[in-house]
Amino acid sequence: MEKLLNEIKEKIENVTDLKTLNELKVEYLSKKGPITELSLKMKDLSIEEKKEYGMKLNAFKTEVNNLFDTLKEKLEIEELNKKLESEKIDITLPSKRIRKGSKHPMTRIKEELEDLFVSMGYEVYDGPEIETDENCFQKLNLPLGHPARDAQDTFYLENEYEAFLLRSQTSTGQVRVMEANQDKGPIRIVCPGKVYRRDDDATHSHQFMQMEGLVIDENVSMADLKGTLETFCKKLLGEKTNVRFRPSYFPFTEPSVEVDVTCFKCGGKGCSLCKQTGWIEVLGAGMVHPNVLSMCGYDPEKYQGFAFGTGLDRFAMFKYGITDIRTMYGNDERFLNQFSRKDD
Repeated sequence: MEKLLNEIKEKIENVTDLKTLNELKVEYLSKKGPITELSLKMKDLSIEEKKEYGMKLNAFKTEVNNLFDTLKEKLEIEELNKKLESEKIDITLPSKRIRKGSKHPMTRIKEELEDLFVSMGYEVYDGPEIETDENCFQKLNLPLGHPARDAQDTFYLENEYEAFLLRSQTSTGQVRVMEANQDKGPIRIVCPGKVYRRDDDATHSHQFMQMEGLVIDENVSMADLKGTLETFCKKLLGEKTNVRFRPSYFPFTEPSVEVDVTCFKCGGKGCSLCKQTGWIEVLGAGMVHPNVLSMCGYDPEKYQGFAFGTGLDRFAMFKYGITDIRTMYGNDERFLNQFSRKDD
């Protein structure tokens, strides 16, 4: 035992890493190592000899294990210190700028309006973008051959009137909600989403975002419509915004109006944006046509309603000073990065 202990101490003095230390430990303490062989000699001894031999052997094993454990702890600390020294970080250095995404201006406007109308008791309905001619036109009082269809010239997936088309207005969602309402009770919804028309210039796009609203109930009047739109425009464009109605024509509403707001740039004094008029057109509205109510299962003698529709792109252009609608659909990071700010 004394010979082995001296041999182990001599070898341990030359160990400088954990791997070598572990190999040395296996060499002496494994099942086939010399210390295990010392334990096997116990069977050849008498009872008295076993007692004395066992005490010496246990003391020997304890001392050997202590040698290995002490050196292991020392080497682990040294290794950790080396790692900390080589991997240390200077926390006073400025961090790298993390690139992050931002909400598209259209998403910002859409969510802002949804929150506003939900707070007024409306529900949000998101209908399909591929529609039938019946839902897109006929049930909105635009029968086959009606001249007002030309203003909403859209993309037909097959022959005109015979198959499906890309919706030209989110009013199709209003038709679906009215038809799905089995008890034909009151409705208060807004329908945001993409629509498609054959336009392409600085202020028009073949694809744009629209939001339409529909309220159906007993004893609904133009006064309710005006109050709703005044609240809507003031919340979005500022409390000093004034709203005016101008008579207009839409096949699905009667009477129909164009809705203007005071120019938010000049406050109604007249500027290049409003073409010196002091007013900017923002949406169309009116009382739901009795024919539309009838075709969607409502009794026009009992129920009335109002509807309104606006392009979300237009409000985004007003709010963020965007001069060309096409830039919002170009996926240009230089444009999109302008909106990476925390103003939600």
